[in-house]
Amino acid sequence: MKAFEPLVIRNLKLKNRLVMPPMCMYSCDRQDGRVGHFHLAHYGARAIGQVGLIIVEATGVTPEGRITDQCLGLWEEGQVAGMRELALHIKALGAVPALQLIHAGRKSQTRGLRHLAPSAIPYNNHPVDYEEMRQADIDAVVAGFGQAARRAHEAGFEGLELHGAHGYLIHQFLSPLSNRRQDAYGQDRALFLQQVVAAVDQHWPREKALWIRISATDWLEGGVTPADWVCWLQDLPRGMDLVHVSSGGLQRAPVHVYPGYMLPLARQIKEGTGLPVIGVGHLDEDQLLINALENGSCDLVALGRELLRQPNKALALARRLGQTGLVPAQYERAYKETL
Repeated sequence: MKAFEPLVIRNLKLKNRLVMPPMCMYSCDRQDGRVGHFHLAHYGARAIGQVGLIIVEATGVTPEGRITDQCLGLWEEGQVAGMRELALHIKALGAVPALQLIHAGRKSQTRGLRHLAPSAIPYNNHPVDYEEMRQADIDAVVAGFGQAARRAHEAGFEGLELHGAHGYLIHQFLSPLSNRRQDAYGQDRALFLQQVVAAVDQHWPREKALWIRISATDWLEGGVTPADWVCWLQDLPRGMDLVHVSSGGLQRAPVHVYPGYMLPLARQIKEGTGLPVIGVGHLDEDQLLINALENGSCDLVALGRELLRQPNKALALARRLGQTGLVPAQYERAYKETL
């Protein structure tokens, strides 16, 4: 079964195809962007549970780039030590540690900081004063991505994901529904993404895997499409090693959600680019995720809410499939009747 087959992507040596996707925990109680006890326990539990790849939650490249004041950050050197401890913790417990970098743009809920956007278009009519980014703002955020990538490397993360999905800043520049600029960033909506990738490339080693999470569609007329992404991914200054295929999030949209509803998008991106993809989207049912891997819809499966409910989901799936040798020695007494 592919679910428990190893996979190598550049430097990543994954023991299985199960991924913990980045999910914000809003648990920086001091609002300083630093790793705390909760983060170590939270990610450590899923590593013990035998997830192959753990992508740590959206980490702000600037203070105002966080989704909330309680989110992780990597905009200053003082945040590196905690991130290093977290990466080592995940790795020591058997999973591959990766990190997602973000600037939330107009979806930021930080207090007392500027709310930047490509264009001053409200998000779902929220009563916030949005600022259209000036060139100096754009340059600062691009540089922030580069420096955060450097810090992530110094902290020991083995993979890096750029958050280009769910209506955050990269996505905001890409979609014509949120980018109405009249300058170069409006004429070529992928320019900001290209500059971010170029900045990251200067600081994130070529031998380490780099990828992006995308919203393959806005689910809205006139918005981003999978065909757009196929073109954009082929025109980056550094090629991506993987694509994490999600959808939506730019603004409210009529979406018919059902188990596996985003798998067709993952297949479109995979076939259009030739790149391996992570599939996501209510893949909680065992047979659904097994089929998604076996039929080639995706190369890895991300289990978000399911891993919040069941940190040992991988062990439960292994038991169903008759896979042996996965249970940590400390837990064997609970499984020796079945594995």
